[in-house]
Amino acid sequence: MQKVDEIEKADGMVSTAKVPISVIVATRNEARNLPQCLESLREVGEVYVVDSGSSDATPDIARSFGARVVQFHYAGGWPKKRQWAMDTLPLAFDWILLLDADESLTPELTEEIRPAVENPAIHGYYITLRMYFLGRVLRHSGASFQKLSLFRRGKGHYECRLPEQDASMADMEVHEHVVVEGATGKLRNPIIHRNVESLSRYIQKHDEYSNWEARVLLRRGGGSELPPAAFGTQAQQRRWLKKKLYALPGSPVLLFLYRYLFRFGFLDGVPGMIYCGFQAVQMFHTKAKIYELKKQKLQRNRG
Repeated sequence: MQKVDEIEKADGMVSTAKVPISVIVATRNEARNLPQCLESLREVGEVYVVDSGSSDATPDIARSFGARVVQFHYAGGWPKKRQWAMDTLPLAFDWILLLDADESLTPELTEEIRPAVENPAIHGYYITLRMYFLGRVLRHSGASFQKLSLFRRGKGHYECRLPEQDASMADMEVHEHVVVEGATGKLRNPIIHRNVESLSRYIQKHDEYSNWEARVLLRRGGGSELPPAAFGTQAQQRRWLKKKLYALPGSPVLLFLYRYLFRFGFLDGVPGMIYCGFQAVQMFHTKAKIYELKKQKLQRNRG
């Protein structure tokens, strides 16, 4: 397990005069996206870039912005990347903001966060993601959703839906959600999420995600702290809908039609069509991997 004293020291990005939050940015080969992300964090208290052995210039770029760089070496199991960082890093502030390298803050959101973290009655905030895909903001397609990205340290943690994970399933949380003890609120201004560096990279990452999802959906009981619910939070509603869809024959086609027609994905142009198609393809991949895992289990039982 990584030791805290192995964290690289860096000047800058730690200041009580700035917005008093600790930002954790998860990376792996994000040299293209990271500068825009870190540039948007100039006004926050401190930034940790938690890297996974990038082979590009990601660590050097992080250092050039004054971020602290930590290497995370995943060998399977739990916790995964962001929960490990929350548990291990010597964070200077009482509030944590979780970002991906392809996400960035707007000046308006930064200023909204400043008074929000001073409210003693609230322990976490949902923030909407405004998604850009292939250079276009997706205003439809079911692409916009809220994440509990900002929360008080010690009050938020990731649900663990699958303890027995391995390195083929990505080294950070995929569709696990942060669960907060206490009251939560919503911020008005969005996080900007530029979803695609390249379609090849998108496909590669979602192949890992489907490995994880197939195992989760096969696991009876799941151990989820955030159960599917038709009238729960947005995350619970999306999980409920996905569970219902997976049970239907031809569900990848139904998902495409739902996103592209009923969620007006066609209004997002060609990027919207590609996004809706990729969402359906990932569901198809997951269902195919569930079939493969069942066949493998059957063969082991016979052997």
